[in-house]
Amino acid sequence: MDHSHDNRSPSYTKGSLTLWGAIAMGTGVMIGAGIFALTGQVAELARGWFPLAFVAAGVVTGFSAYSYVKMANAWPSAGGIAMFLEKAYGKSVMTGACALLMAFSMVINESLVARTFGAYTLQLFDAPEDSWLVPALGVGLLACAFLINILSNRFIQSLSFFMAFIKIAGLALLAGGGLWAAGFDFQSVSVAPSETSASGFLGAVALAILAYKGFTTITNSGGEVVNPNKNVGCAIIASITICTALYILVALAVGGNLSINEIVKAKDYSLAEAARPAFGDYGLWITVGFAIVATASGVIASVFAVSRMLAMLTDMKLVPHSHFGMPGSIQKHTLVYTIVLAMLLTVFFDLSRIASLGAVFYIIMDIAIHWGVFRHLRREIGAHGAVLITAIVLDVVVLGAFLWIKVSSDMLVIWVSLAGLALVFLGERVFLRHTNESDATDSNEQGKK
Repeated sequence: MDHSHDNRSPSYTKGSLTLWGAIAMGTGVMIGAGIFALTGQVAELARGWFPLAFVAAGVVTGFSAYSYVKMANAWPSAGGIAMFLEKAYGKSVMTGACALLMAFSMVINESLVARTFGAYTLQLFDAPEDSWLVPALGVGLLACAFLINILSNRFIQSLSFFMAFIKIAGLALLAGGGLWAAGFDFQSVSVAPSETSASGFLGAVALAILAYKGFTTITNSGGEVVNPNKNVGCAIIASITICTALYILVALAVGGNLSINEIVKAKDYSLAEAARPAFGDYGLWITVGFAIVATASGVIASVFAVSRMLAMLTDMKLVPHSHFGMPGSIQKHTLVYTIVLAMLLTVFFDLSRIASLGAVFYIIMDIAIHWGVFRHLRREIGAHGAVLITAIVLDVVVLGAFLWIKVSSDMLVIWVSLAGLALVFLGERVFLRHTNESDATDSNEQGKK
C-alpha cells in the first residue's frame, strides 16, 4: 500500500532533541529496564558473580555500540536500526526481519518494565507477589505512556530529562547509602568457582545485556537529534558509561545487604528488599518511589522510539500496515500497535520469560548488525574488522550459553523463540514477495498506458 499521498506519513522534527535529551532518553530506557527489573534474575544465574555479570555485559555492549556509533555518525536517521540494516542488506528479508526482531525486543522490554512497575508498586501494600494487580498496574502504566506519547517531542524530551536526573541521583544516593549501611561488606558477592558455573555466568550476562540495550533507542531518533552526526554517537557513549557506573554501585549495595537466596527470592523487586536492612521502612518507600519513576520514564522513552522505528519500516515498505479506520499519521498507528502488543505480553507472561525472549531476539539482531557492517560497510564507514568480529564472537558465546541454560530449565522460552523467529522471517519473506509482485504489476500497467 502506498502511503506517500495520504498525509499519514511519519513526521519527524529535525533538531527537536538535544544531546542531553538524547542521553536522558537512553539512560531512561536502560535504567528502567535494567537495574530494577533484572538484578534479581541476573543474581539467580550468576550467584555471587552477579556484579561481575553487569561489568561483563557492559564490556559486550561497548563492543556492540561500536557498530551503532559508526553507522550513526555516517547516516543519522529517524529510522535508526532499520536504516542501518537497509544500508547493509538492502530491501531484503534480512533487513525487515531483523528490524522487526529489534522492534519486538523493544516491545518485550516495555512489558518487562511495565510488570516491574507493578511488582515494585505492590511493595507499598500488603498484596501477594502473584497478585493480578501486577499486570493490571503494568497495563495502566502502558496506557499512560500512550497518552504522553501523543504529546509533542519537546514535552517528552523535558519529561525524560527530568526523570533521568531523578533516577541517576536517586540510585547513586541509594547505592552509596546501601554500601555505607553494609559497612562495605559484600556478603553475597564472590568469585569462588564453586558458586557459579561458566554457563550460568554467561547466561546472566545475556540477561544483563538487556540492561544496556536502551542505548539503541537513541539511534531510532537520530533524525531528530541536534547535530546528529556527532551527538548520536556521543549520547550512546555517555549513556552506557553512566549506566555501567550505576549498575556496579547498585549491584554491590544489594550484595552487601542481602544474601543470594534473599535476592533470588525477591528477584522481581530485589532493590526494594535490599533497602529494608539498609534504610528501614523509609528506605523501602524511597526505593519504590524511584522504581516507579524509573520504570515509568523507561516505558515512555521506549514507546517513543519503537513507534518511530515501526513507522519508518512502514514508510520503507518493509512491513504491512493498515489504518483500521484510525485517523492521524502512521506513527500514531504504530504507537497504538506497540502499546496493545506490550499490554498483551504484560498480561500473559511473567518477568523471567519476558526477559528471556527479549534477550534472544535482541542478541540475534545485534549479530546481524555487526555482520552486515563487517561484510558490506566497514570500509565505507571506517570500521575496524577486528572490533566487529570480536563483537560477533562475544554475542555468539553469550547467546549460546543462555540458550543452553534454557534448554535444561525452560523449554517454553526456546519454543516460543523459535516460533517467533520463524513467523518473523517467513512473514517478511511472504510480504516482500507480494509487495514486489504488486510493484511489478503496477509498473507494467503504467507502461501500457
